[in-house]
Amino acid sequence: MPADTTAEPLISNEDESHAGHLEHDHGTEIDESSLASPSAFIWALTFCAGVSGLLFGYDTGVISSTLVSVGADLSSRPLSTFDKSLVTSCTSFFALFASPLTGVLADCWGRRKVVLLADVLFIVGAVWQACTGSVWGMIGGRSIVGVAVGGASFVVPLYISELSPSAFRGRLVTVFVLFITGGQVVAYIVGWLFSTHAHGWRLMVGLGALPAAVQFLLLQVMPETPRWLVRANQKEQAKRVLTKVYGDDDRVRPVIAAVLRRVEREIYEEEDAAVERVIPESGKTGWKVRVARMNDKLTQLVYVSGNMRALIIACMLQGFQQLCGFVRTSSLTVYVFPNILQNSLMYFSATIFSMVGFRSPTLTSLSIAITNFVFTLVAFHYIDKIGRRRILLWSVPIMIVGLALCAVAFNFVELPAEQVFGSDVQSSMAGRNKTWPMIILVAMVTYVAGYAIGMGNVPWQQSELFPLSVRSVGSGLATATNWGSNFIIGISFLPMMEFLTPVGTFVLYCGVCVVAWATIWRIYPETKGLGLEDVGELLRDGWGVK
Repeated sequence: MPADTTAEPLISNEDESHAGHLEHDHGTEIDESSLASPSAFIWALTFCAGVSGLLFGYDTGVISSTLVSVGADLSSRPLSTFDKSLVTSCTSFFALFASPLTGVLADCWGRRKVVLLADVLFIVGAVWQACTGSVWGMIGGRSIVGVAVGGASFVVPLYISELSPSAFRGRLVTVFVLFITGGQVVAYIVGWLFSTHAHGWRLMVGLGALPAAVQFLLLQVMPETPRWLVRANQKEQAKRVLTKVYGDDDRVRPVIAAVLRRVEREIYEEEDAAVERVIPESGKTGWKVRVARMNDKLTQLVYVSGNMRALIIACMLQGFQQLCGFVRTSSLTVYVFPNILQNSLMYFSATIFSMVGFRSPTLTSLSIAITNFVFTLVAFHYIDKIGRRRILLWSVPIMIVGLALCAVAFNFVELPAEQVFGSDVQSSMAGRNKTWPMIILVAMVTYVAGYAIGMGNVPWQQSELFPLSVRSVGSGLATATNWGSNFIIGISFLPMMEFLTPVGTFVLYCGVCVVAWATIWRIYPETKGLGLEDVGELLRDGWGVK
């Protein structure tokens, strides 16, 4: 492949000239991208919806500090390794199953009501954890939080993307990821502040109820998305929402009218194409009708070629986001080669930082979380300027460099031969060469920076790939792929570190990133600036890369 491939147009100039343009009644074009910036209303909606990302990041990040601080408060005994594994893995496990199920609910109830449901579950799960006195009680609370995280992680990007003008959609969806990384930073700060307080872990987990309660109240005045409203035959209400999003003046009224027409046209085309799949509802009531409709949506996903391509791309991106070694939950506490307490790749930084003189694992994990947050801001700034495809093709090689450097450095690091933890790691490493551990730190920061710029953000743009009829179901399945891959990485990290050694493990993750880059280059088209109704056309007859 020529060296400058990533710099050349990834959609033809003819296609790009129509990005963000809407057809008017008389064949003229209304330039949606001429809007100077998102309105105050859409910013308010985005930040309000983004609180779910804060809850996502906080609840999945705070468990690390909780497990360190819980002592013998649960079941009147110290937690075993098996206890810790169950407490941490149940969140991902229940998020895996919640994502596709809430995808069905988002079609039936609307996107906003699913966010409300997630808030209720976040509150119940947080209070449950704070009040429990047993290990199984904590597992129950974490499982409820897992259902909430699974629902919020798919429906909030969907909600934001269906409300956003196409010119700003990537940036506004990235706000959700900013809230996730910000929630992780807050979790580490709270963990550090309360780690020395008696029973401080109860405050750590209980505080998760506060932002959920605030968002629940704010959601009472938030609208449903105009796309869902049109599909529910509430066109006038959809028009009012779009007027608030775009403004109410002569310049943008044609844009609003064009958006409504395009959504209606897409719905009519879907209905025409589904004539042979009409669901006979006579004799069917309640859940039977819903099951039949769900089967029809799955049929559309699998047998309509454009939908299937969208599902492959979305699941591919979500799977690679986790299989590249970055477990976003950062909370699977396991013993790894050579018997050092670790978490996933991200939390692995805490022990390495101890080797080079940092005394607080929580504070050192915070530095990695801050790196993640800062470089997510870079993605926020550039994702709508250089595009989703380019930002991945440029950032994944940074991840590859970081992982390769980690693998090389681990070959020269003298790790403790005994099972040691926390400050004992630092004592056991006293007097040893710290050059290679420092290189590992630089490599890990490089890896996290590359991840945050691209792979940590672009997969959450998944909703824009699907047409309206299967958007929530397709997004739910893609998010389930994310959580399933998350679970696989958490389960496999221990045996890989033991049998492949750290060098082999990082080489494997590096190889996954190489495969991810090649797959992205081959099948992931640029969607920057395209309206939600345009992406389906891009994938209808091919991958849309050329």
